[in-house]
Amino acid sequence: MKIAFIGDIVGRPGRKIIKDNLKKLKDEYSIDYIIANGENASHGFGLTVKNCDELLKSGINIITGGNHSFDKKGDMIKLLSTNSVLRPYNYAQGVPGKGIYIHNIEDEKIAIINLMGIYGMPIVDNPFNMIEKIVDDLKSQGVNNIFIDFHAQATSEKRVLAKLLEGKVSAICGTHTHVGTDDLQICDGTFYLTDIGLTGCRDNIIGMDKKVPIEKLKTGIGSHFDVPNSCKSILQLAIIDIQNGRSIDGFKIKIFNDREDRIISKAIIE
Repeated sequence: MKIAFIGDIVGRPGRKIIKDNLKKLKDEYSIDYIIANGENASHGFGLTVKNCDELLKSGINIITGGNHSFDKKGDMIKLLSTNSVLRPYNYAQGVPGKGIYIHNIEDEKIAIINLMGIYGMPIVDNPFNMIEKIVDDLKSQGVNNIFIDFHAQATSEKRVLAKLLEGKVSAICGTHTHVGTDDLQICDGTFYLTDIGLTGCRDNIIGMDKKVPIEKLKTGIGSHFDVPNSCKSILQLAIIDIQNGRSIDGFKIKIFNDREDRIISKAIIE
């Protein structure tokens, strides 16, 4: 099976570049299933029902979240009652929604897991203490294809998860920083990427207009971050080929709204 993953979608520019390109990419690369982190898809903070529908119609199959999942609380609670939106699994017990979804692709099952890190994040249960049992439980159910969106600030936490689960899951892709990395690798059948990077404005600051972030760091006084309506945007997409629970190939594509060329980075097989 071939799955694709899109990182933090930031506002209208992120949604637009997805709408303009995703279905063509799905056909071009014969992608079976598309996962995307959408916690910033509605003007940079949270996800609305309307914008969720727009993303699903653009070709995304399931949307993961993170620390901004509940910024649009009313909408998110409605969305979490469906099978199209996840929130981090390790939110406290009793929080609405789920963090794992199992999907059938022809005769195979794939589990999508949404986890959140510890450093700089809301209070959540320790993901490292629970994830091995989750993986073991899935495999006991015959689910060997396992993808994890690990929404974390610290690169060290992402590397720890990668080494903890090396050879046990199919893929781990990091989100949250909005800054894409190109450290794609496959170790013992596990695809790993520290951060897929944002899909949205690339000529500002983490997808947001540059004025407020600059002022905040110069003065210590901030205000609401805004997503520009017009900008140079980027779509960052990882495509992973999985067979029998193990990744055998993977690469990342960068597509730009103002350029014809695309940049492709291939995973190193260790």
